[in-house]
Amino acid sequence: MLLVIPGVLDAAALAELRALLDAPQAEWVDGRVTAGHQGAQVKANQQVDERSATAQRGAAIVAVALERHPTFISAALPNVLYPPMFNRYAGGMEFGAHVDGGVRLHPHDGRKLRTDLSATLFLSDPDSYDGGELVVEGASGTSSVKLPAGDMVLYPATTVHRVTPVTRGVRVASFFWVQSLVADAGERQLLFQLDASIQRLAFTNADEPARIALVGIYHNLLRKWSHP
Repeated sequence: MLLVIPGVLDAAALAELRALLDAPQAEWVDGRVTAGHQGAQVKANQQVDERSATAQRGAAIVAVALERHPTFISAALPNVLYPPMFNRYAGGMEFGAHVDGGVRLHPHDGRKLRTDLSATLFLSDPDSYDGGELVVEGASGTSSVKLPAGDMVLYPATTVHRVTPVTRGVRVASFFWVQSLVADAGERQLLFQLDASIQRLAFTNADEPARIALVGIYHNLLRKWSHP
């Protein structure tokens, strides 16, 4: 499931984050430093050194926004979040077709993280650059995504995806991975759809006994399928 989530960052958080990333002291390095063998061959971009104070402050801003966003929580059911990182494309930079690694080491505590979901949080006004679309090849076809600053796309980490060359301006984004409480994508999607139906019933005050029954089914399925 590819899911666009609008408004992950509000205007204040977006402004704070861009000021941080655009500051002269921000530690931008060659993006291949964190790429695996396959990715390094097709990756041409820059990213903020994830050990730097800039990266850690930026990751905290994004993490706080994610924790408060009900759609992200409902869709991802996050268990472990790889600290959000930041990349930049300009002057023809691109990231060719690749698949994200299935397991990564958490940079802070070294534990292994299964990458169930990949996320790209756009941080540049889409009118300020040409190219830079995120192209995701899914079972139902190919999707091309270019979103307003502050919006995010969540997609299966198992998919082949790429970033097209940026031929004008600068594309800045945050990217990260999620280990979900529910590893199976189909089970996770069913829970997301069920939660959406429960929320609609709550919003319309329709059939309270039915809503309570559905809440029970939701949590029983979560109890059955989740692996904290």
